[in-house]
Amino acid sequence: MDNKGGIIVTELNELLYDKKLECPVCNEEFATKKVRISRLKLIKRDEDLLSYYEGENPLIYNVFLCPNCGYAATESRFDSVSARDKKILLEEVASKWSKRSYGGERSIDDAIVVYKLAFYIGQVLDYDKVELGTLAHSIAWLYRIKGDQEEIRFLSITKDLYEYSYYNESLVNAKGAKRDEIKLAYLLGEINRRLGNKEEAFKWFNGVISNPDIKSSPMLEKMVREQWRLTRNE
Repeated sequence: MDNKGGIIVTELNELLYDKKLECPVCNEEFATKKVRISRLKLIKRDEDLLSYYEGENPLIYNVFLCPNCGYAATESRFDSVSARDKKILLEEVASKWSKRSYGGERSIDDAIVVYKLAFYIGQVLDYDKVELGTLAHSIAWLYRIKGDQEEIRFLSITKDLYEYSYYNESLVNAKGAKRDEIKLAYLLGEINRRLGNKEEAFKWFNGVISNPDIKSSPMLEKMVREQWRLTRNE
């Protein structure tokens, strides 16, 4: 595997394109690389849903970072900046930022830096814990692709954030979309399994299997039963 998270190296100029953006914090225009999803071929997917592709992995480019002020967020979140958020970001991030760009081709290490900044910004802006957990999970995946044991630390952070969200946050997010409770419970089972927390993994897997709504997700049901058996045999 190459250090980009792909299996076979493909010409980057065939896979990447420039996306032009205007920063909602400082109003500067900049460009950042994106992956042409139509050109990708899925190779495999880990049980906690990390996907591997032939060529570049779009995970590496899913966070946009303004080179002028340092604002970083996922593509789906990038434009969601309130007047309050803007004030906080100017004080807590932009005032301390040394201008630099991550808008070109990124290494895994570049992606980790960008995601960690997005995670920090999520903490500063008090994102929902499930959203912070998703960022932490992505960082763990990047370390996995790199083959770095820091993956374990970020999986542990992910577990704590997902668990808090499961028990304490609304199933409907700020945009009115319903979160997938079963998928979150499955991920908590799989992450606990990867961390060696066998009894916790069983608890979450059993909860998913006994949930009648699992019948509407046959692929997830198959995955959770397979991981339940794997955990039993470990």
